[in-house]
Amino acid sequence: MHDRTEDTISSSLATTPARGLRGRSAAVVVALAFLVTMIGTTMPTPLYPLYERELGFGGVMVTLVFATYAVGVAAALVLFGRLSDQVGRRAVLLPGLALAAVSSAVFLIPDNVPALFVGRVLSGLSAGIFTGTATAAIVDLAPEGRQQRYSLLAAAVNMLGLGLGPVLSGALAEYAPAPLDLTYLVHIVLVLVAGVFVWRVVEPVEVPGGPISWRPQKVSVPPEVRGVFVRAAIAGFAGFAVLGLFTAISPSFLTQVLHVQNHLVTGLVVFTLLGFSTVGQVASSWLGERPALLVGCAALVLGVLTVGAAIGLTSLPLLVVGAAVAGTGQGMSFRAGLGAVSAGSPLERRSEVASSFFLVLYVGISLPVIGEGLASAAFGLVASGVVFAGIVALLALVAFVSLLRRPRADA
Repeated sequence: MHDRTEDTISSSLATTPARGLRGRSAAVVVALAFLVTMIGTTMPTPLYPLYERELGFGGVMVTLVFATYAVGVAAALVLFGRLSDQVGRRAVLLPGLALAAVSSAVFLIPDNVPALFVGRVLSGLSAGIFTGTATAAIVDLAPEGRQQRYSLLAAAVNMLGLGLGPVLSGALAEYAPAPLDLTYLVHIVLVLVAGVFVWRVVEPVEVPGGPISWRPQKVSVPPEVRGVFVRAAIAGFAGFAVLGLFTAISPSFLTQVLHVQNHLVTGLVVFTLLGFSTVGQVASSWLGERPALLVGCAALVLGVLTVGAAIGLTSLPLLVVGAAVAGTGQGMSFRAGLGAVSAGSPLERRSEVASSFFLVLYVGISLPVIGEGLASAAFGLVASGVVFAGIVALLALVAFVSLLRRPRADA
C-alpha cells in the first residue's frame, strides 16, 4: 500500500501537459527557476542589521542563524542526492521550489527568532535539493555535444543567484516600505511564477518503473583520489569560508565599523564577491583544472589578504577590491577542484565523492563563521576579522604549495 501511494505521487508529479517545454526552452526555464531559488538563500544578508535591531540580538546569533542554512544543504545532499534519478527531475524540482516558498513565508512571522532558524533550514533544504537536480536537468536538456557549456551555465546561474539575492533585498530594504515583509513576498511571487513554468517542462529523463528505493547518499573518499581530494578540499574550504564571511559578517562590519547605512551598498559588496566567483568559474573552464587550481588558490590568498587589510584599515574601496580578487579565486579553485575530484574518482563512486566534497565546503561556510562571530563578540569585529582573513589566506597558501609539489597527473 505504501509503495502504491509513493508511485501515485511520483507519477502525478512526473505527468506533464502534452505540449510541454523541451530542449533549449526547457533548459532556460530550469535555469531561471534555479536562479530564483538561489536568490532566496541570500536575501536575508543585508537584512541582518535590521533583525539585530528589531529582535535585540548580536553578531553571534547572526552567525548561528546563517550556519543553519549549511545544515539544511548538507541534509538535503545526503538524504535526497539520488532521488531525481528514480522519480525524475521535475518531481524533485517542484518540491524544491515549494520549500523555497515556504522558507520565505516562515520569514514573514513577526518578532520570532526561532522562525529565522526554521526559515534558514528550509532555505538550505531547498538549495540542497535544487542544486544537484537543476544542474543535472540543465545538462540533460542540452543539445548533443553542448553538455559542457550547459553545465557551465548551471554553475554560473547558481553563483549569480546567490549574488543577486542581497542586491534585490538590499534595494527593497533601502527604497521600499516594510523590508522585512516585502522582500520575502516578492520572492514568494517569483517562486510561484517559476513553479508554473517548471510544471510545463517535459521530464528530460526516463523514469524507471517499480517502487522507489530511497537511501541516503553514501559519503566517502576512495584511496585513489584522496590526495587530490584533500588539496582541492583545503582550497574549497578556504573559498567557502570567505563566502560565509561576506554573507554573514560583512553587513555588521559595514554598518558598525564603516558606518555604511545603505542596505543596497551592503548587497552590492556581497554581489561583488559572488559575481566575480562566477567570472572565476568561467575562466577555469578555459585554463584547465590544474592551472585553474593554482591560479585560483593564488588569487584567493591575495584577495583574502586584501580583505584583511581593508578590515584593518577600515577601507570600503579596498574591501571591494579584495572581494573581487577573492571571489575570482574562489570560483576558479572551486570549479577546478570539483572537476579534478570528479575526474579522479571511479565512475561508480563519483556521486558519493562529490557529495563528500560539498559537505566539506558547507562545513567551511558555517563553522569558521561561527568562530568569527564568537571572536568578534570577545575581541571586536576588526581584530577578529583580520585574524580570520589571515587564517583563511594561510589555508589557501597551504593548498597552493601542496599543488605545486604534486606531479601534473595528480590534478
